[in-house]
Amino acid sequence: MRFRMLISTAVAALAALTTVAAVDAPAHAASTRTWDRLAQCESSGRWHINTGNGYYGGLQISRSTWAGYGGRKLATLPSRATKSEQIVVGERIKRHQGWGAWPSCAKRLGLR
Repeated sequence: MRFRMLISTAVAALAALTTVAAVDAPAHAASTRTWDRLAQCESSGRWHINTGNGYYGGLQISRSTWAGYGGRKLATLPSRATKSEQIVVGERIKRHQGWGAWPSCAKRLGLR
């Protein structure tokens, strides 16, 4: 019985460590400064913007892209999410689509 309790505790601890590791930014993550520069280009740095053009938040993410990259677990729309939450989803988008997901501003900023 004590052995099972020890194993359960170890498994729980390992799960907690795995969760922390998954939340940490990957080595190839962009800096907050880079995301700020991109947001400045995309939305004049207004992280909570909703102009009605179909794109939302500082990074101007569409509703469907936000949902497709797990953003709805954080907020209904990017414009309702925090800057940090938008960056988390932005990293997911960048990981799959590259900086080309923001073609004009990425080119203007020299992001590749």
